[in-house]
Amino acid sequence: MTAADGSRLYGSDASTADQREALLSGEVPVAVYGLGKMGLPLAAVYADVTGDVVGADVDEGVVEAVNAGECHVESEPGLSELVERTVAAGAFEATADPRAAAERAAIHVVIVPTPITDEKEADLSALESVARDVGAELDTGDAVFVECTVPPRTCADLLEPMLAEEAGHDAFGLAFCPERTASGRALADIRGAYPKVVGGVDDESTRVAELVYGELTDNDVLAVGDATTAECVKVFEGLYRDVNIALANELATFADEIGVDVNEAIETANTQPFCDLHDPGPGVGGHCIPYYPYFVINGFETEAPLLRTAREVNDSMPAFTVNTLAREVRAEGGDLADATVAILGLTYRPGVEETRATPAGPIAEELAAAGAEVVAVDPLLDDADEFVAEMIPQRALYDPDRDLDAVVLVTPHEAFDDIEWERFDPLVVVDGRQYLDLSDTDHRVYTVGSGVTSAGRAESAEPHRDANLAAEVER
Repeated sequence: MTAADGSRLYGSDASTADQREALLSGEVPVAVYGLGKMGLPLAAVYADVTGDVVGADVDEGVVEAVNAGECHVESEPGLSELVERTVAAGAFEATADPRAAAERAAIHVVIVPTPITDEKEADLSALESVARDVGAELDTGDAVFVECTVPPRTCADLLEPMLAEEAGHDAFGLAFCPERTASGRALADIRGAYPKVVGGVDDESTRVAELVYGELTDNDVLAVGDATTAECVKVFEGLYRDVNIALANELATFADEIGVDVNEAIETANTQPFCDLHDPGPGVGGHCIPYYPYFVINGFETEAPLLRTAREVNDSMPAFTVNTLAREVRAEGGDLADATVAILGLTYRPGVEETRATPAGPIAEELAAAGAEVVAVDPLLDDADEFVAEMIPQRALYDPDRDLDAVVLVTPHEAFDDIEWERFDPLVVVDGRQYLDLSDTDHRVYTVGSGVTSAGRAESAEPHRDANLAAEVER
């Protein structure tokens, strides 16, 4: 695959129809930088539409797999078949050399990780590295699309001058086109489950982004005022969810003191069209929501007390969950320090093999610090991995004959529907996701947000807000 004469889209005098034909006929080579869980589906869709894509990734194992027509991303319906088909057709290949990919491409799509540092600041090192490689090979008329989430003003203040300096010219397009996808449904999302947002550093960049993504999606392309506005759209989506979840989580802590099922109240309140409260839970995980608030909190001089408070509330939920379990174990005459506790679910979402920022991690740490023996069950992580080995002192797969004292449900995998709860002696169970129905058992069950539902037991739990527990939760 090599660049053709018709590859220029930015600043081209050709008609829109001719540019579209060039894009769809493979005359406009595309490079996608980052072939991870979101990057590989995006690259495969680009290959399916344009017929001329090279994917760049620093992981040589990923590159080898793609070039063999194999898919290293699991649990993505249709992705394995799409990768195999586009590679076999010569429309998609991979390289571990991003500069070589940049040399061949006219459209450059960047979707690399943008995590946070230990100081809770945006880590844009991977993005900057790719930008230098792309800039060094950036031809007149090339277009750069950034899909990875970044702090607002990254394109205008960092990437545009960096690319121009490396390229030695400014005759290129740059637009922010945020990915709006979720693991487990990436292809459907990319192809049009939601409108695609694009915003360029200039009008021509926006026009080119509209043209290209109009061919990838069956949904609308929403062109916003500029790249910074598009960056804000993506960040604001995550901030909304973090604040909303924090509200639900804080309300859940009032369940016993008020004496109501807060989950029922939330569900009923949501029948109002203007109300859309999320569900509470044992914590917030994943590679987005726990990180992106810090792009604003620590990225600008303006204070963000609401965002800080939301993060504190959501970060406190693992401790709240363990403190609740400890209280319920005491109510049954036991002690968490002498208990064997199973954590059900280590991934941050059901059906998704992703453990970044999973609340199971701090829950395991809190349990271990309290002296409990911790075992863990996750059908997606049935082989020992470094995360589990480091986070959890002892781990075992589900064993109905294991002598357990308590269970914490963190992630509601469908496989847990098959647990034969009646085979266990009475357990103390904290259900973090309103998932379990153990009403016909003798287990003592506490559902976060709903309170205690103990079969055959009339006694009530101590209030959440007693002095000792309040001190524990706030530490």
